[in-house]
Amino acid sequence: MKKFTYLLAVAAMMTACSGNKGYVVTGTVEGGADGETVYLQKREKRNMVKLDSAVITNGTFTFKGTQDTAMNCYVIWAPEGKENLLMNFFLENGNINIELTRNNDSATGTPNNNAYQEIRSQINEVNSQLNELFKAMSDTALTAEQREAKMKEVEALTEKMSEINKKGIFKNITNAVGIQLLKENYYDFNVEELDPLMPQIPAQFENDEMIILIKENVEKMKATAVGRTFTDFAMNTPEGEPVKLSDYVGKGKVVLVDFWASWCGPCRREMPNLVEAYAKYKDKGFEIVGVSLDQNAEAWKSAIEKLNITWPQMSDLKYWNCEGARLYAVSSIPHVVLIDGEGTIIARGLHGEKLLEKLAEVIK
Repeated sequence: MKKFTYLLAVAAMMTACSGNKGYVVTGTVEGGADGETVYLQKREKRNMVKLDSAVITNGTFTFKGTQDTAMNCYVIWAPEGKENLLMNFFLENGNINIELTRNNDSATGTPNNNAYQEIRSQINEVNSQLNELFKAMSDTALTAEQREAKMKEVEALTEKMSEINKKGIFKNITNAVGIQLLKENYYDFNVEELDPLMPQIPAQFENDEMIILIKENVEKMKATAVGRTFTDFAMNTPEGEPVKLSDYVGKGKVVLVDFWASWCGPCRREMPNLVEAYAKYKDKGFEIVGVSLDQNAEAWKSAIEKLNITWPQMSDLKYWNCEGARLYAVSSIPHVVLIDGEGTIIARGLHGEKLLEKLAEVIK
């Protein structure tokens, strides 16, 4: 009997020490009522897949199970007639405490969630400031100058959010938090920032579809980085005539390659800067070549006319599968590539005042 009791005790100790106790996710929902359902879901490509569900009881919901490795998941509350709430967190073994709210979500209690919450708290604060700005901008009594000033505040806060995410990635690149943030924000990085991160990615994530894509993009970014000779590609003009980038680049003119699309709001807002630059420098050895990521030829042609675009245009009408965009690792638009008269890339990713300053520097 003593031997049997001893074996049970050893088994219990081994189970406790193995860390394989599973997870217990306990949470509350702002505005949630007993009897309502909360869902645990994960994202697969562009679809949400339900993993589990829990009914709110005495103000809380609970999920239980086991998880081999930390996985980014979502808690979603979507009752009929109420504003839906959702947040992402890391499903991993341990006790996880969740507060699902409108403005200040939190998930704590396990290593990855604690690390992620440090970043989320900063993001929540910036989002709160952005929401207040957007409310203020809805005031129709604002003057053009006041609206422009608030837009600059929005841009500054957006840049601050990008920096928060970048710091979070640099700090956590060897764990699930850094990998998830990288997958969500890699388009904000230049090649000098991304390249040193690639060797630090743990082996367990190397077969992740998104990580494979990011690594491929880094190689393309390196091939089209500042200081490298431009990479040529061919598409069609709006009239359907074949044209190559090399028809314009490497022939003595400074060329700005503008990746854009008619459906892209930021592209349309940036276009007046390009119109201004073209009018100022087109007779001084400067050319712009627009590369559209449109799918619809008529939408593309209509935007060219409405936006006063008078410089050469090309597209293969393949949306994000645009050959030129893929070759230059363009993951967000607008995106510009500035090339000197000999065909060497001298700048990438500039816009607004920074672009105009660079043009003034290189075009005399």
